[in-house]
Formats: sequence, C-alpha cells, structure tokens
Amino acid sequence: MIRNAEVTDVPVIQAMIRELATYEKVPHEARATEEQLREALFGERPAAFAHIAESAEGEVVGFAVWFLNFSTWRGVHGIYLEDLYVRPDARGGGYGKALLRELARICVERGYERLEWSVLDWNVPAIDFYRSLGAVPMDEWTVHRLTDDALRELAGSHW
Repeated sequence: MIRNAEVTDVPVIQAMIRELATYEKVPHEARATEEQLREALFGERPAAFAHIAESAEGEVVGFAVWFLNFSTWRGVHGIYLEDLYVRPDARGGGYGKALLRELARICVERGYERLEWSVLDWNVPAIDFYRSLGAVPMDEWTVHRLTDDALRELAGSHW
C-alpha cells in the first residue's frame, strides 16, 4: 500500500501537488515543474523524499513529500512533512494514516525524535485526523516566510 516513490512517479506527484494546491485554494502557487521535482527527489543529492500510497489495484491515490530537519534542542534530526495528500475518492481508506505511519517508522528506526508538519487552520477535517493520531498543535508558534521580492531584497539583490 505504501512504497518509496520512483522517478517514474514524478508526473503523478506533480499532478497531486496541483490537486492539493487547488484544495488549499491557491492553485497558482503550485509552480514546481517535473524537472524540478525529479532533481529534488532523485538527483545527485536529493533534498527531499517521497512515498506513494497505492490502492489494491495499483492506482496511485496519495503521496507524502518530506525532508530532514534538525532540532538543536534535542540534538537529532527529525522529519518535516511538506505535503501529505490523498485523492478525495480514496479518503477514509486508511492511506493518510499509512503514509504517516511509514514516516513515524522511519523516525523511530533512525533515532529521529520529531515528525512535524503544518496544517491550514481552516482545514478542520485534517486537524481532527491529526489529533486522532496523537499529534499536538504548536499553537504558540507562528510560521514566518520570505519569498519573491522580500527574499531577494533581504539577500541584497534584485535578480
């Protein structure tokens, strides 16, 4: 049901990223190309990793893309889950939980002490699902982000 992504999965991963962006009401922000994903996931030095959820019939129904982070307080790596997505017609089939279980297994096996992700505050079904697994919201933390012009300005350039 859950397997490591392969380079041949890149087109379906990209398609599901676009589906996720549409669900999150920002389809214009999903700009990653297949080439970028291929390089990030399968290049000489992968920056991210992916797992695929398949139905019993072998149809790709979901994915997780993640990367390593590091806790200076705990002194060990953790996993940051960038995207978790299960196609609407497959939701409720246990695929999301199976993807998270695989990432938790990797954490435990490798001695990582955290599995973290962000969720939109309006996505109540996802929040309820994550809480049912024992996930704790980090309500006292606020994510900050620099992109586009603000990122370039801080870098001291106007590329």
